[in-house]
Amino acid sequence: RQPQPFAVRELGTFAEPWAMAVAPGTDLLFITEKAGAVKIKDLVSGRLGTVTGLPKVDYGGQGGLGDIAFLPTEAAPTFMARTVFLTWVEAGPNDTRGAVLGRGTIGCQVADECEITGLDVIWRQTPKVTGRGHYSHRIAFSPDGKFLFVASGERQKFTPAQDPASDLGKVIRIPIDAAGKPTGPAVRYSLGHRNILGLEFDAQGRLWDLEHGPAGGDELNLVKQGANYGWPVVSDGDHYDGRKIPRHATRPDFAAPAKSWNPVIAPGGMIFYAGDRFPAWKGQALIAALGVQALVRVGIEGDKARELARYPMERRMRAIAEGHDGAILMLEDGDDGRLLELTPAR
Repeated sequence: RQPQPFAVRELGTFAEPWAMAVAPGTDLLFITEKAGAVKIKDLVSGRLGTVTGLPKVDYGGQGGLGDIAFLPTEAAPTFMARTVFLTWVEAGPNDTRGAVLGRGTIGCQVADECEITGLDVIWRQTPKVTGRGHYSHRIAFSPDGKFLFVASGERQKFTPAQDPASDLGKVIRIPIDAAGKPTGPAVRYSLGHRNILGLEFDAQGRLWDLEHGPAGGDELNLVKQGANYGWPVVSDGDHYDGRKIPRHATRPDFAAPAKSWNPVIAPGGMIFYAGDRFPAWKGQALIAALGVQALVRVGIEGDKARELARYPMERRMRAIAEGHDGAILMLEDGDDGRLLELTPAR
């Protein structure tokens, strides 16, 4: 058991929080709640605010309002008009549903009251299917600002992850201009994924995904264009009913994970730490883990990875972000999930 090298401060509670993002150039943290709300936490004053103009979401199971992201290149300190991206689940015909990605403008007349306008859907997960699991819908921007990536889970349907004509079980890439507007069609960048809950670029500009395995076999993958990550043909875990799945080692034609976990950690989200508050952690992957209720620290070694430490937390950890000052922010899962700020222990 690792001693905790950080002090924890509680900053408030939220209803089923799912994701969070600090608006560039500000102290404002935006938190999505799965049932369809977005809250604003001023990390300096502590004030709590609200966002209006949100989409109608199909809430239930693992679905609802998902990720939130701001255009990284828009770092103006004012909040009169800033580009925002959201993912959520929308209903389709005949009890189907799917994830969508929207782009809009968020404006704040005062720091704790903001409104989203002009929210347009720029990608829809195709096809819509039944069930309420494995949407993934995490957002990442390429460091060069030319592409927006979104994770598209296989919706607990297994085989579509190997279907090149389906969005399910893929990482999707969308070309964008400097304002974040799409400039071309979405491309299925990689395939053979299960349920991606972490999607991040490292300091070298490489894209990584973190995904849930079945009974065993959570994966951290270095994502490359055109690569096939094997689900559901191979896995380092087995089906929940006990049926065996061939291991990655049996199929070298599939891309093997940089790191797999068995037993699982059940990841909620991840970041690559870039701050100065925890200098020894710079460049490492920090994972909010649901299953093991921990902060999991992973070192990247070339194209492989190794778990370095696991710090127990009190509850299931849903999301993680880095504050502007290098503090680590974590969200607990559940109806009264706390927002926690982690700073170096004295």
